[in-house]
Amino acid sequence: MALANSTGLVKRAEKLGYTRHWVAEHHNMPGIASSAPAVVVAHLAANSKTIHVGSGGVMLPNHQPLVIAEQFGTLDALHPGRIDLGIGRAPGTDQMTAAALRRSMDPISDEDLPKQLGELLGFFSGEWAAGHPYSNITAVPGQGNQPEIWLLGSSGYTAQVAGLMGMPYSFAHHFSAANTLPALELYRSRFKPSEYLDEPKAMVAVGVICAETDERARWLAGPSRLAFSRLRQGSPGRFPSPEEAAAHDFTPDEETVICSVAKGHIFGCPETVKAEL
Repeated sequence: MALANSTGLVKRAEKLGYTRHWVAEHHNMPGIASSAPAVVVAHLAANSKTIHVGSGGVMLPNHQPLVIAEQFGTLDALHPGRIDLGIGRAPGTDQMTAAALRRSMDPISDEDLPKQLGELLGFFSGEWAAGHPYSNITAVPGQGNQPEIWLLGSSGYTAQVAGLMGMPYSFAHHFSAANTLPALELYRSRFKPSEYLDEPKAMVAVGVICAETDERARWLAGPSRLAFSRLRQGSPGRFPSPEEAAAHDFTPDEETVICSVAKGHIFGCPETVKAEL
């Protein structure tokens, strides 16, 4: 059902004039059907005509850069100019599942993102430093088919990397609202012009549910509130219905968890949503 709804949504978003439709990467979460973003992006791009379709994002620690270059190079070759590749550095899951994906229990270091990102860009461009061990590897059809790459983050670290590399940056306001302005300022202050951008290019991800009335929007937001609470308690499950969420008696601890991310979400009628945005 979730995949079918996403297919209908991309068509509707395109008809309404939206310019991007991204899908995320999560693992071991029964309520989220987004473990294979490249596959979903391929399907959504095939079912739309003009809208940019991409990942928000592919979690770089879970994949070898060559595999990402091959997958998204293929997508860009199939849908030229319409594919976005959003890159994140979190695993998008719990530690044990992350270990199963990476085949290693070793922690992710701060040096991993620039190193893996550099390899990914190398596979797309075919340009390597002299003597690099991967210089004789050709990503087919990745080389020469590089989609627009965005770095995604919820802290200052990725903001600095995006700025120093001169790449577009998207901030996860929907679960780190307090860090939004500091991270964007850090991105802009560290920005260096590159072959990708002459000046900073940023976007902010905000959770929004809009309905006919504020009350209706809050009712529709109930499932996401309950699902997030369960996730933070370590018991993710199937996505609840609005009726199930409305019948749930939230404990004070659950309300505290929900309030911790409430600043990154907007629920309301069109006038309320417009004002909050």
